[in-house]
Amino acid sequence: MIKTFFFGIILGIAVAAGALYALPVVDQHREASIISVAPNGGSAEVFNINIPTDRIMVGGSKQSPLPAGLVWPQDEMFGSINAELFKVRNAHNSVIGVAARTSAREGESIVLDWVIHIPARGSMYVNMNPVADEYGYRSGEIRAGSRELASISGVVTERWVADTSGEADAPTGHLELATIYISTLESDE
Repeated sequence: MIKTFFFGIILGIAVAAGALYALPVVDQHREASIISVAPNGGSAEVFNINIPTDRIMVGGSKQSPLPAGLVWPQDEMFGSINAELFKVRNAHNSVIGVAARTSAREGESIVLDWVIHIPARGSMYVNMNPVADEYGYRSGEIRAGSRELASISGVVTERWVADTSGEADAPTGHLELATIYISTLESDE
């Protein structure tokens, strides 16, 4: 009886492993990174977020929630915080990850951050300057990263690009996040 029980467990594990091998639960496809050489050194990569089609979630005390029915905490400490979640697209308009943009207003100062997560490569945290320059660009620095983005430093610029195609089903525009990876941080080993 014991031998039959252990044989059943081993056979069950073998069948489950064979089924997972033959029919994978997740088949992640990795899009090729579209990186070019920046004019003054480093590497450049551009991410796009089509508005409103790539907006997944919006939360904030002064914003209409998305998805409908999203309840934002009414506590006073969350009153000045806004959060948005987006799909991120590469230069070929393929969805490659997600990004979260958070902002908080305290008096006149605004803190604005991006977290860009590309499942095949890792995540990067970017702290942005809240004031746009005369050309409409807001810039910031890559402060931290994970996996293959952990050892990269650089800058990110954000700008709004309005749609001028005139197509009926076109998005109103897109956010463009242009990254310039300046250097690879050296480890302390």
